Amino acid sequence: MNKGSDLLVAALENEGVDRIFGVPGEENLDVVESLRTSRIELILTRHEQPAAFMAATYGRLTGKPGVCISTLAPGVLNFATGAAYAHLGAMPMILITGQKPILTSRQARFQMVDVVASMRPLTKMTRQIVSAASIPTLVREAFRVAHEERPGPVHLELPEDIAREQTPDVAMVPPHPIELPVAHPEALDRAAQMILLAHRPLVMLGAGSSRPRLVEALSSFVRRTGIPFFNTQMGKGSVTGGSNLYMGTAALSEGDYVHRAVDRADLIIAVGHDTVEKPPFLMGPKGPQVIHVGSTPAHVEQIYFPHAEVVGDLGTSVTMLADRLEGQLEVDPAFLALRDEILARIRDRADDPRFPPTPQRIVADVRKVMPEDGIVCLDNGMYKIWFARNYRTHVANTLLLDNALATMGAGLPSAMMASMLHPDRRVLAVCGDGGFMMNSQEMETAVRLRLNLVVLILEDCAYGMIRWKQAVDKFPDWGLTFGNPDFVKYAESYGASGARVERTEDLVPALEAAFRQGGVHLVTVPIDYAENAGLLIDEMTERGREIEVT
Repeated sequence: MNKGSDLLVAALENEGVDRIFGVPGEENLDVVESLRTSRIELILTRHEQPAAFMAATYGRLTGKPGVCISTLAPGVLNFATGAAYAHLGAMPMILITGQKPILTSRQARFQMVDVVASMRPLTKMTRQIVSAASIPTLVREAFRVAHEERPGPVHLELPEDIAREQTPDVAMVPPHPIELPVAHPEALDRAAQMILLAHRPLVMLGAGSSRPRLVEALSSFVRRTGIPFFNTQMGKGSVTGGSNLYMGTAALSEGDYVHRAVDRADLIIAVGHDTVEKPPFLMGPKGPQVIHVGSTPAHVEQIYFPHAEVVGDLGTSVTMLADRLEGQLEVDPAFLALRDEILARIRDRADDPRFPPTPQRIVADVRKVMPEDGIVCLDNGMYKIWFARNYRTHVANTLLLDNALATMGAGLPSAMMASMLHPDRRVLAVCGDGGFMMNSQEMETAVRLRLNLVVLILEDCAYGMIRWKQAVDKFPDWGLTFGNPDFVKYAESYGASGARVERTEDLVPALEAAFRQGGVHLVTVPIDYAENAGLLIDEMTERGREIEVT
């Protein structure tokens, strides 16, 4: 005989789960006891939301679902943001939540929320487990659904009485490989012909191209075809190598320097574009033709309506396209020459000596201290645009940002997960003072886990992105500023080390010292956002005039 919680943990072990993140409650105690004697590590966090962020980032970096656990209503509702983060960002994840007994109701409606209904719009699948014997099957199905394209979160609710229910031995369901269908040859031939007829083709690598398993296929496609490419924010780093074909990153929807290339392209091959991501505007009545290459069909939107589609396993599709194109393309040299101009403008002011430092200087200094395989995890704020735009990646999945839900509070937990998975690599969390404080309590978790992690806080005492937008829309500067704790003392109170940068030239030495010492470090530096207007607003205006002239 086995009880339900034992079957749950055995099913998780059957899926290769090695760690679970979360804050268990009274309704999970049987599961906690089953975990105690298992091979799975329980990583206790200080809040459920960062546990979900960590599980989602595990899925993002490994391609396998991460797992998190919480109690009933108060706990599971704290999972909501993390579930949406994984759902919009296409990160495989399993959320396991507790519930009161379903065969009795001695506490009536106390703490009762319809969790399954609450999680339905935030997940790919949600189920209440009503029989211990069904657990192995439901867990296998949950992992299959979470992993298959388009990946995302799956929720399982395990009531307290089902967790302790005794049942005869139930066999585990063995995982099996899932292969995506291959694109139809006619679709591949049609796309190849369109590319061969183009004079200025351009590849756009979107969010769906950043799956870990696609790195080699996409990198090979770029090398073999010689077609210049740019990334969306979440597609950044999907190709390995400092390619001389990289044209920039669409950190803005329009009007940035990378759009010089977009505007001149006569064909865009959109690889893995997911319209859940804040879009780069690349289509219109006079725009280029667009080929959608994806694991799933295109979502036709007002701003995205491709002229042809190649639907099938993404890695296989680009390999088969390269087979049809290699050695046959001659891209307009003047088009390729745009690259130097675009990248030169992006590198502008990277050595600006003023203090507080500018975003460009901070990005350049971070690049100096991060090796090619170092991982930078961004929270959400104005600096995210600057990193997406200016930070060059040379190894896949080394700049993690969220341009789908674009929530604050995920930077520190995602960096903690990256450090756990890659303890031998430098990992840096870059957070605004607003986003950091949303989950800053996880500094204790990072110290307890003895992680090697550096947290860089960019301090402007405001919700800077919204304040910038407030200025753009010509509203008065009001309602978006706040005070901060002494971040150095705050870090030290958790047992971490803290440092404050008071001269621009001290940022690189401070980060280097933190990485070399090891352990958990916090480095805080003020940031001068005056450049937002100079290089984003004015730049878009300049680009608009240019388009009118041409």
